[in-house]
Amino acid sequence: MKNISKYKIDKTILIPIILFAFISLLTLHGASSILPSYMGDLTTKQLIWYAAGFVVAYIVMTIGNTHIYRIIWVLYGLGILSLIGLFFFGININDATCWYEIKGIGTIQPSEFMKIILIITLATMISKFNEDFQNPSITEEFYFLLKIMIIVLVPSILTFMQPDTGVVLIYLLITLVMLFVSGIRYRWFALLFGILGGFILLVLGIYFINQDLFINIFGTSFFLRVDRLLDWSNQSGYQLEQSLSSIGSAGLFGHGWNTNPIYFPEAQTDFIFAAFASHFGFIGSTLLLALIAFFDIRLIMLAVKTNKIINKYVIAGITGMLIYQQIQNIGMTFGLLPITGITLPFISYGGSSLLSYMIAMGMIFNISNENMRYTN
Repeated sequence: MKNISKYKIDKTILIPIILFAFISLLTLHGASSILPSYMGDLTTKQLIWYAAGFVVAYIVMTIGNTHIYRIIWVLYGLGILSLIGLFFFGININDATCWYEIKGIGTIQPSEFMKIILIITLATMISKFNEDFQNPSITEEFYFLLKIMIIVLVPSILTFMQPDTGVVLIYLLITLVMLFVSGIRYRWFALLFGILGGFILLVLGIYFINQDLFINIFGTSFFLRVDRLLDWSNQSGYQLEQSLSSIGSAGLFGHGWNTNPIYFPEAQTDFIFAAFASHFGFIGSTLLLALIAFFDIRLIMLAVKTNKIINKYVIAGITGMLIYQQIQNIGMTFGLLPITGITLPFISYGGSSLLSYMIAMGMIFNISNENMRYTN
C-alpha cells in the first residue's frame, strides 16, 4: 500500500473524465422520454456508478500497480471462474447470459472486468518475455505467441458462448495492439491476418451458398450475428435507420436538450452518441469528439513518457481498447461500421463497464504519478 495524498493527479486526464461524467448524465436525463420505463431513473443510477467508480480508482491508486502486477495470475483465474459461473448462475437478458444479478445493486458483467485483467496479464507476459530474451529467435517467439493465444483464447471462447461477440472482438483487438508495440516480428501479423481472412471467407462462403449447412455447423446464434452484420452492410435495420434519422435531422445545434422527436432503441447504451447528437447537433458532437481525441492523445503521450516497459504495455492495451470502442460505437450509429453492441466508454450507461474503466484509470493515475516523480 502507499500514500497517494502527496502525489498530484494529472488534471489533463482527470478533467476529461469529469466532463465525460457530466455529458453522460446530461444525455441520459435528456433521453429519458425514449428510455425503457422499467429500467428506472438511469441518470441517478449512473451518478451512483460514477461515484463508486471514483472510489474504486482511489482504491487502485492506494494498492499500487506493482502489487496488482504481482497478483495478476490470481486475478486472471478469478476472471475465468466468473465467466464459467455464468453458465450456472447467470441471468438471461435479450437472449444473452452475460450477467450476474446482485439484489439491491443490479447486474454485474464479468467480461467487462476481464478486459482489464487481460490487459494486465498480457503486459506482464510481454514484459517478462522481453526481459528474458533480448534478441529472441523465431522459435522462441512462436512458443511465446502460443502461450499468448491460450491465455486469450480461454476467455474468448467463454465470452463467445454467452454470447457476446462484441467483447470477444475487444479481447482480440487488445492482444493485437499490445503485441504490435511489443516489438515481435511483423511477419506474425501477416500470417495471422492471412489465417483470419481465410476463415472469414470460408464462413461467408458457407453462409451465402447454403444457410442450412451454416446453421448446422455454427448454430443459430452465430447465424443471427452474421445476419445482423450483413444488415449493416445493406444499410438496413430499424436501429440504424432511426439513428441516422435522429442525427441527420438535428442540424447544427440539435433538437434541444430533453427533446426526442425520433425514437430509437438502446439510447442509453449502444446508441447514446445518437442521443447526444440529436440533442446538441453537429456543433455539440464535434466538441465531444474533440474531447475524446484530447483524452486519447494524453494517454498516448503518457505511454511515450513513462519509463517502465510494463507500464507502456498497460497503457497501450487500455488506449487500444478505448479507441476501438470509441470508433466502433460512434461509427455504427452513422452506419459506417456494423452494429456489435459495443458501448461508448465513460458515456454509455453501465455499471460493470464504468467500474472497469475506472479501474483502468486508477492504474493510469499511478503511472502518471510515477512519471511525475521521475521528472521532478
